[in-house]
Amino acid sequence: MINADWILKNAIVLTMDEDYQIFNPGAVAVIGDSIAAVDHQEKIEKDYQSEQVLDCQGKILMPGLINAHTHVPMTLLRGLADDLRLDVWLMGYMMPVEREFVSPEFVRLGTQLACAESIRSGVTTFVDMYYFEHDIAQATAEAGLRAVCSQTVLKFPTPDATYFEESLAAAEEFIKTWKDHPLIVPSVGPHAPYTCTDEILQACSELAQKYDVPLHIHLAETAGEVENIRKEHGIPVIPYVRKHGIFDAKVIAAHCVHIDEGEMRTIQHAGAGIAHNPSSNLKLASGFANVTRMLELDINVGIGTDGPASNNDLDMIEEIRLASMVAKCASGDPTALPARQTLSMATSLGAKAIHISHLTGSLVPGKRADMIVLGIDELHNSPNFKRNPNGIYAQIIYAAKSTDVKDVMVNGQWLMRDRALLTLDERQLIKDAQAFAEKIDSFLIKREQSVLSKLIAIGGAMEEESFEVQAKVHIKDPDMVIDALQKESIEVVYTRHYHEYDTYFFFEDESEGRLRYREDEFIDKKGEITNVRGRLTLVGVSSEETFDHDVMLSRSRYYAPATHSLRFFREYFEPAREIDIEKDRQRFMVRYKGVDFYINIDTLINPDLGHYLEVKSRTWSRKDAVRKSRMIAELINYLGAISEGAETRDYIEIVQAHLDDH
Repeated sequence: MINADWILKNAIVLTMDEDYQIFNPGAVAVIGDSIAAVDHQEKIEKDYQSEQVLDCQGKILMPGLINAHTHVPMTLLRGLADDLRLDVWLMGYMMPVEREFVSPEFVRLGTQLACAESIRSGVTTFVDMYYFEHDIAQATAEAGLRAVCSQTVLKFPTPDATYFEESLAAAEEFIKTWKDHPLIVPSVGPHAPYTCTDEILQACSELAQKYDVPLHIHLAETAGEVENIRKEHGIPVIPYVRKHGIFDAKVIAAHCVHIDEGEMRTIQHAGAGIAHNPSSNLKLASGFANVTRMLELDINVGIGTDGPASNNDLDMIEEIRLASMVAKCASGDPTALPARQTLSMATSLGAKAIHISHLTGSLVPGKRADMIVLGIDELHNSPNFKRNPNGIYAQIIYAAKSTDVKDVMVNGQWLMRDRALLTLDERQLIKDAQAFAEKIDSFLIKREQSVLSKLIAIGGAMEEESFEVQAKVHIKDPDMVIDALQKESIEVVYTRHYHEYDTYFFFEDESEGRLRYREDEFIDKKGEITNVRGRLTLVGVSSEETFDHDVMLSRSRYYAPATHSLRFFREYFEPAREIDIEKDRQRFMVRYKGVDFYINIDTLINPDLGHYLEVKSRTWSRKDAVRKSRMIAELINYLGAISEGAETRDYIEIVQAHLDDH
């Protein structure tokens, strides 16, 4: 006989293998971290012996559940802000709180809390995307769970990186550190097409391919996202990311709510997996993913909870039931997504979707011993009919509760026995989480009336590029510059003529930044006004880095359409003081040596400060900002001005200095 480390017997064994074998009564033998044998109990007891035997008492023994998409540290943001528009929820609450509080300590505690919750609902593997992913991986491994951990990369400054090149470097270091770990599969996570540049998408794909790890990304989650990508790039989301090499990697695509059949086929041909998140999609009113058709097209689809700030829990038992029912309702077909198929999405098919089916997802000899024991003899799941062999799957999908999960094993180690957690102290975690909640509450109470919160509340606020490279030069003759723009090395893409009226709001708390209300009058070639546009721009406190002849302004900027009067905004924002600027602007969008720049010829009318040549460009990339900063001085000289006399301040700062002197 063969000595096993554990024998689990007297169980209804659901293998979730290719043939959906069921052994009743069945048993599983475990040696080390892996499954040695799965068979009828009589066969296992004949071939194997062990000093450690678990009598499952007729309960279900099955693969652990796989949460195919989540953001586990966001357990600490659960219930922070609900029943809000997505933009208000994200920009008004989530992002400000994350920037203030997310740290290695934060993500570690949030991950531990999530691991405890996940184990209690039968999850043995999850797929995460967040910040400080090394600390998340460390906390997950210590708790004993399996995870695909994805280091987030996006174009905005993040809690763990001030610019995206830093995020990319951190992602590569993270992958190298955790590659081939027994529990953690490292991954790179370009957040979404609308939060990444083309360069980020391509670089993340190349990184994932270089180390043969998954690439985790949000795709086509909302109709607005799809519409914006079409408007900006002329193609749908899936062809857009395919164009930038995303599907050359092993993709885990979260959501995919708004994709057509052609896009589904692209995903299938690429061998990518989809993570379906019904609770989050319902709560945020994102829509219904056509999971039924995806499965018909042989796409590997898993089920995820999404983050606990938008779900608001990590209960996979609840999630799989909702997945089945949403599919039935959305398709109008009660036979859609039957119980066995749904359970496969949370186990074997889910493992394929996240590219680790060689490790887990089914009870097959050689795979890791990731198993749960689930009771079906509780009041809410009685009686048990045995006429239909598939009835056991229906009992799990339609009647089981997370409290029915009795025992959890991952990698051959017990994480929960008879509902008692063995690797985590949940009482202490709850206490520590509440302490964080009190800090966040205090922060938000103080911040509720912040300028940014007010800007977002009136709708449409968006964050602009992180890096603005600019320089100004006082000039005597604007026509000299206009003539120089005709040089063959400069391609004028388009021109605009504006008359601009700016009102700057300043606040007692300088950390609020300053808010600019602008009215642009569009002037045609006859000098007549053809259109008027209002816009609000909130500029944060600048963080400047000076180069040879110009300055790189790294600051947060948010803008929104100004759909109300100046009087309304004055009463709404209650500034401590105001400064008005009036100027005439001739704008040229040019291409110089293959790089796009905005050239403004500005005449300051009020106050009367003469003419300025302003050259500027914006980017999400620090590397690109450095490159453009070198080109600006060259371009100023090429236009006949002298870059050594460049003015490094914004107009409002120039005007403030003028007013102070007078």
